[in-house]
Amino acid sequence: MTLAALALVIAVGLIGPILATPARLRIPVVVGEILVGVVVGRTGVGWVHPDDPVLSFLASAGFALVMLVAGSHVPIREAALRSQLGRGLALAAGTGVLAVPAGLGIAAVAGTGHGLLYAVLLASSSAALVMPVIDGAGLTGDRVIATVVHVAVADTVCIVALPLAENPSKALGAAIGAVAVIAAGGVVLVVMMLLSRSGVLHKLQRLSKKRHFGLELRWNLIIVFSLGGLAQTVGVSVMLAGFVTGIVIASRGEPRRLAKQLFSVSDGFLSPIFFVWLGASLDLRAVGSNPRMLLVAGLLAGGTGLIHAAAALAGQPLSLALLAGAQLGVPVAAVTIGTRSGLLAPGEGGAILAAALISVAVTSAAAAVASRSGPVKPEAKP
Repeated sequence: MTLAALALVIAVGLIGPILATPARLRIPVVVGEILVGVVVGRTGVGWVHPDDPVLSFLASAGFALVMLVAGSHVPIREAALRSQLGRGLALAAGTGVLAVPAGLGIAAVAGTGHGLLYAVLLASSSAALVMPVIDGAGLTGDRVIATVVHVAVADTVCIVALPLAENPSKALGAAIGAVAVIAAGGVVLVVMMLLSRSGVLHKLQRLSKKRHFGLELRWNLIIVFSLGGLAQTVGVSVMLAGFVTGIVIASRGEPRRLAKQLFSVSDGFLSPIFFVWLGASLDLRAVGSNPRMLLVAGLLAGGTGLIHAAAALAGQPLSLALLAGAQLGVPVAAVTIGTRSGLLAPGEGGAILAAALISVAVTSAAAAVASRSGPVKPEAKP
């Protein structure tokens, strides 16, 4: 891969921000980046070659940072979450229970044999998408807090469960590897807490700010790529390494300066490369020419909406119930892992992403309805 080719990948990735500019459409930037990747990759004109080793390496680094950002959006430190923790957990559990038979049923109808994978996809959510939507719409109240808990729990559990569900034959090895990565993240968190209590961390942060050393960014990149290297060694996706690092950051509270630096590296460089690469690696012609994959896409999209809408039976506003069905990180991870390991059938990755994009469209509509309805007020106490 040449520098000119790298410039092309970054340049076409600008389609993402362009499509996201109209505020009324609420199109996530990553949707445009994936779509333009489809156009310039295998499905389209073939300008971008996803098998290029340099591009694949940069995409892996971008994947880790994308999941780091997703993990950092999990609102671990929000004290208000405790009041609705039980309700949010119940909503997530209910969605998970409904997702299992639905996923197995979709796999049986389509004949793909990926029932557990579909169950994880159906139950998943995306804190990285939902949290900004809730903040932007100014939604408040008990039901909103319960939705936040639901989304955070579903996002975390499904990301951990995904590698086990996608390749059940290697579930034991994947589970051991996942435990190793999570344990390493726990060690990192303990070390960071000790350094913080001793005052060393604060001194380094002040020095970095005064001398413009970028130390916080550097040591967080060292952490995420070290955990990513461990993940690759034990046969686990770098997805988990990025998410665990994000959880570590979220549990300590992400400084604004670090957030800006991570935004520059991730959203300004590696994240667009990853999403363009992902789109380029898909062959959507296989979806269009394969009625079975069209069926998978439709059933996953419809199943996601129905399963999450069931939360309305438990008293959640329908708009919030559908909002919790926003899916992107887990489907993207599923397609990335499946594409690289050859686990998915031809066109299946495109079907999974198509269903995810439909969920994003539903989320955008649900957010618009919730926003017009105004803040969701707390329930009246008896």
